[in-house]
Amino acid sequence: MHQIEPWVVLSFCSIIFFIGFTGVLIRRNILVILMSIELMLNAVNLTFVTFSKQLNHLGGQMSVFFIITVAAAESAVGLGLVIAMFRTLRSVDTDEIQILRE
Repeated sequence: MHQIEPWVVLSFCSIIFFIGFTGVLIRRNILVILMSIELMLNAVNLTFVTFSKQLNHLGGQMSVFFIITVAAAESAVGLGLVIAMFRTLRSVDTDEIQILRE
């Protein structure tokens, strides 16, 4: 059975992480920012699983379950905030949030 080399998976993880990081920094739509954060969390999860498999230790895979739980809670709370903001401001643009600070 052919196995993928760890450096290939880690390279893929770093590319996916920086795509998400770029999305957080550049985009103004809150929904896209939330999706970018999820992309970053999934890249970290894949990194944990890769190191866990490489080191024959289940600690990384156990951590993934906790990260997935936190990501699900973050998505639920984030979507609730986005819906509340859209009902108030009729926009999901981060520039509109600046108005709330005043």
